[in-house]
Amino acid sequence: MKDGIKLKGQLATYMRWPFVLTLLLVVMDVLLYTVSWKAGGIGTIFTAVYLLLGILLYFHRRPVILNELISFATQYGQVQKSLMKNFALPYALLDAEGKILWMNDEFLYLTGKDQKYRKFIGNIFPEVTMNKLPLPEEVRDLEIAYQDHDFRLNMRRVEIDELLDGSQIIDADAEKNYLIAAYLFDETELKKYMRKNKEEQLVTGLLYLDNYEEALESVEEVRSSLLIALIDRKINKYFAAIDGVVKKLEKDKYFLVMRRKSLEQLKEKKFNILEEVKSVNIGNEMAVTISIGIGINADSFAHTSEAARIAMELALGRGGDQVVIKEGNNITYFGGKSQMMEKTTRVKARVKAHALKEFMSSKDKIVVMGHKITDVDSFGAAIGIYRAARTLEKKAYIVINNPTSSIRPLMDGFLHSQDYDSRMFVTSHEAKEIVDDNTVVVVVDTNRPSYTECEELLYMTKTIVVLDHHRQNKDIIQNAVLSYIEPYASSACEMVAEILQYFSDGIRIRNIEADSLYAGIMIDTNNFLTKTGVRTFEAAAFLRRCGADVTRVRKMFREHVEDYRAKGEAIRNAELFRDHFAISVCPSEGLDSPTVVGAQAANELLNIIGVKASFVLTDYRNTIYISARSIDEINVQIVMERLGGGGHLNIAGAQLEHYSIAEARDVLKQTLQKMLDEGDI
Repeated sequence: MKDGIKLKGQLATYMRWPFVLTLLLVVMDVLLYTVSWKAGGIGTIFTAVYLLLGILLYFHRRPVILNELISFATQYGQVQKSLMKNFALPYALLDAEGKILWMNDEFLYLTGKDQKYRKFIGNIFPEVTMNKLPLPEEVRDLEIAYQDHDFRLNMRRVEIDELLDGSQIIDADAEKNYLIAAYLFDETELKKYMRKNKEEQLVTGLLYLDNYEEALESVEEVRSSLLIALIDRKINKYFAAIDGVVKKLEKDKYFLVMRRKSLEQLKEKKFNILEEVKSVNIGNEMAVTISIGIGINADSFAHTSEAARIAMELALGRGGDQVVIKEGNNITYFGGKSQMMEKTTRVKARVKAHALKEFMSSKDKIVVMGHKITDVDSFGAAIGIYRAARTLEKKAYIVINNPTSSIRPLMDGFLHSQDYDSRMFVTSHEAKEIVDDNTVVVVVDTNRPSYTECEELLYMTKTIVVLDHHRQNKDIIQNAVLSYIEPYASSACEMVAEILQYFSDGIRIRNIEADSLYAGIMIDTNNFLTKTGVRTFEAAAFLRRCGADVTRVRKMFREHVEDYRAKGEAIRNAELFRDHFAISVCPSEGLDSPTVVGAQAANELLNIIGVKASFVLTDYRNTIYISARSIDEINVQIVMERLGGGGHLNIAGAQLEHYSIAEARDVLKQTLQKMLDEGDI
């Protein structure tokens, strides 16, 4: 044994304890001398013998102990290596780049590789990429599918700083002085039972007939019972085929119960029950459509049922003829390809008008706001609510931050009139000073909080009213006391015009106010060409009686030559994607309201033969605005929803931040291609 080998640490301290205890014996011996010299002498002899034996044993047995320790360490290392090699779990060591350095027998057996394999682990498991390797102090778990088995790959860093500090042979990059330990846990059985448990989860849903009354009116009375019986049979047979249960609650409402596995089957079929019900025809002029709301994965049956109810409200708010699935905060849509039928009754408008009047009467101030980059429809609707508030002799304000060229002609008419308060229009900052608990905030032409002119106002008062004609999305204003959302309406101005008719008997709408409302309807319907119904023309007739002048409105919205040229440029450079989708870019340089020009260009592109939908992209204030338009064959709303936007079946839009025009165009094309391949459009 070499003299250079020494004990250290706890073991060295343990070996020195006999000498420490000798000091205790010496103290005892001194005390014995105070009692008796004879006893002290005996104690001295025994102390000396103890010390001598301790010295002899320490120095004589020390080499033997060191030899035993070294032998144990060597054998322990071999045992440890053998244990790791024969470890029951597949185990491998990777370098900092993810390349395999060593594998135990189980890992070798599983992968079929040999110990000389030195490639990146991602070559074996494609799910592993460089950005998925563990960071410092991080344990990374990845789900791996390999050879019909489900594995959990556990990876963590093993630092080797201390080993390298004492090494005279190797050196490493300071940033890569670590290895990665990778373990594979076979979770095939666990995943199997997890999937089975998930498939057996209870799913509840609601099914409503959207146009029950209208469909019955369109068929002979003697056949009405047969029509309902056929629909009942179609619905019951469809859900019985996937082991579901249907219970009829009312004449046009059903309650659904099924397993999660059955729901997945319906998803694969894309809920073709929507189209099958429409095929029921015994002479009825109007096809029956249905809406389905489904709730899943809630923590109780009661919450699952509540989720189904919320999903149904969303389906109806989006126009019906579709399926909405609510799973926690995630919402999935199916269908919604047909235009919602216009209701001929105005009962709902009258009820909402009276409710709005009650809320306004109970507060002192009314603040109206639309969406960002206020357009004519949003402005006209706000003017209509302003008139309603002034009829009740309440203080009213309209929030507009940056007036665009499209609304400036109308806005100037109010600012230059002595009949209107100079503080009629306020900015977001000024509105925050006005709004309090004694204020009604009315949101028009949008139902998404992030799209409003000033989202903060929604949290500064408890009385919020929403009036909108856009289809609802999962991002909606949650705390509204009154929500009037009708996707069948052509515009927000149409809805407000109807409300004004029932708001007060003595209401007097001035010419300039009627012009604003009329202009909103005219712009949103593209001069009454799209999305117009009986009630649209009735609202326009009411506004004409109130003094709206068609010629005055038309002259007010004549275009600047720069806008006209930009629109022409967008039309000239349009490309046809898949022969039916016109895609173009509207130049924004030098234009006051390029998004409005882009929307107008999208409308013009629909006049090209063969074009089913048009998309015009506009770069404005570092955001790409997409205006989407169609006539009847394509639902552009569901296309824009894929891009985070929304709207109507024929008129929709989206906003893409942090994208270039080229990137946004590519994303749009990829989305259209994917939806075409999946049969969604």
